[in-house]
Amino acid sequence: MAFQGKKLINNPDDVVTEFIEGLVETYPGLQYLDGFPEVKVVIRADASGATYDKVAVISGGGSGHEPAHAGFVGEGMLTASICGDVFASPSVDSILAGIRAVTGPMGCLLIVMNYTGDRLNFGLAAEQARSEGYKIETVIVGDDCALPPLLGIAGRRGLAGTIFVNKIAGAAAAAGLSLADVAAEAKRASQMVGTMGVALSVCTLPGQVTSDRLGPGKMELGLGIHGEPGAAVADLQPVDVVVSHVLKQILSSETNYVPITRGNRVVLMINGLGATPVMELMIAAGKTVPKLQLEFGLAVERVYTGSFMTSLDMAGFSISIMKADQTLLQRLDAPTKAPHWPVGSAGNRPPAKIPVPLPPSRSTKSEESLSRPLQLSEQGRILEAAIEAAVNAVIGMRDSLNDWDSKVGDGDCGSTPLDFTLLYTSIIVVALQDQSHRCSWLRCFKDLNAHNSAEDISETVNEIGSSVRRAMGGTSGVLYNIFSKAAYARLKANSDSTVTAKQWAEAFEAAIDAVSKYGGASAGYRTLLDALIPALSVLKERLTAGDDSSTAFVLSSEAALAGAESTKDMQAQAGRSSYVSAAILATVPDPGAMAAAAWYRAAALAVKAKYGKASS
Repeated sequence: MAFQGKKLINNPDDVVTEFIEGLVETYPGLQYLDGFPEVKVVIRADASGATYDKVAVISGGGSGHEPAHAGFVGEGMLTASICGDVFASPSVDSILAGIRAVTGPMGCLLIVMNYTGDRLNFGLAAEQARSEGYKIETVIVGDDCALPPLLGIAGRRGLAGTIFVNKIAGAAAAAGLSLADVAAEAKRASQMVGTMGVALSVCTLPGQVTSDRLGPGKMELGLGIHGEPGAAVADLQPVDVVVSHVLKQILSSETNYVPITRGNRVVLMINGLGATPVMELMIAAGKTVPKLQLEFGLAVERVYTGSFMTSLDMAGFSISIMKADQTLLQRLDAPTKAPHWPVGSAGNRPPAKIPVPLPPSRSTKSEESLSRPLQLSEQGRILEAAIEAAVNAVIGMRDSLNDWDSKVGDGDCGSTPLDFTLLYTSIIVVALQDQSHRCSWLRCFKDLNAHNSAEDISETVNEIGSSVRRAMGGTSGVLYNIFSKAAYARLKANSDSTVTAKQWAEAFEAAIDAVSKYGGASAGYRTLLDALIPALSVLKERLTAGDDSSTAFVLSSEAALAGAESTKDMQAQAGRSSYVSAAILATVPDPGAMAAAAWYRAAALAVKAKYGKASS
């Protein structure tokens, strides 16, 4: 059912004049002729017919296709744009006013899109201007590749490829070429370009009802930019299929719309029709370029993606392909002050993708150098014992974690691998639910056989943080990664050959601070910090009191477990648990806190046993 279209406008009859007023206020290099509403002409502020010493290049047509053509007025492109009413050819008087305003002794080129009204009105204005003594040439652009080649006298419609012709003619005129030469370059460009589009909706004219011609799940191929029916209606297809169809139509050897064959150089325009998100245009561009290269054997020299010639609020896009040689590329790359011509890059196109860079600590290490050593050092054996104990502890409580998760709404603790690192004296603690990942944690211990330095251990922490990022999902994975990286940064700053218990506590504190800073939580928020913060407090307290490091570690793990249990009495203030009622939360502890306390406690006990043997 048709319904009134919604527009942010005033009087529908004033949309064109009010558009022009806004345009020239936005771009001081533009002006308009004071002839509203009959005369609607945008001109370059620096181009006066009496003194202008270059060929004037003028285009235009019905409005509703913005930024075409007024947005392409500027040095190096159009000298003036003649604006008709919405989807209506400009009047002869407007065209003549534009010619008189900007045409000097070098003459004027009119670039006209192939529609009957435009051809007639621009043609009559050209004849009148010649009778007044102006030198005038005209180039007609018909780049539509959707319609059959033979259509009587009507011919192919002018579409977005006209923008290429405007740019090439404007650059040639700016270079000082004669009227004949500018016209010849424009005509040649018009013969090298083909365009076809696809629409997902019909545009709505200001003040009119929205058409329901296209039903749900349908698209229109070979669209008309004035809201007229396209060449065919089809079921909506993925953009890959749409792009393939459009390219085959434009580059068909049977219809011979454009003289483009395998091995040619081309430029590409992906043109939005007014209501197409940039994301969709970029997807279309990303699929079109490799198809042109691989399937059609063409060298894509330039890609222009954006909205150049729209159809009011139509959803969809058009593809324009133009055969290019060095002269045309130079014209396209020539500087212009036209506000809506995109800033392009000249020269060779670099590869679209390059390898992901690795951090220095990993990029110089081969898989062989990261393999597990045949024999671990004493420190490595303590480390391994802590890892295995922590892993087994978390694996053993998988069902409990899943049950708690289902009640509090987090869903990222039980069955997601829990990876974490805490180094204390000669200790690294990791909780990892999936045992298949153990080898990745043990790969980085080879250097510990030959070296017992802070640098080796800090790099081990860094490696674990990187593995957390690759292996673990959910919020917990990010938090543990932040924890590991912060601990690494603090350890890396230590220049001593060994790491003291106090320095490990400082690294632990830096890691907790980082989690709190980026996660936004602190003590009492019902998170893993409610286990780790009490552990840190007791660890520092016992070290200050003179306890040996392994005993301090065990006592701090008891504080971690108590802190985790206390989360039953807390109302969540972070994460998805914050949306769960207090009554439900009171029945279970926080899963993240319980997991942290479990691996911390298990590792501490394992290290106490191993460390005691090593010290005896």
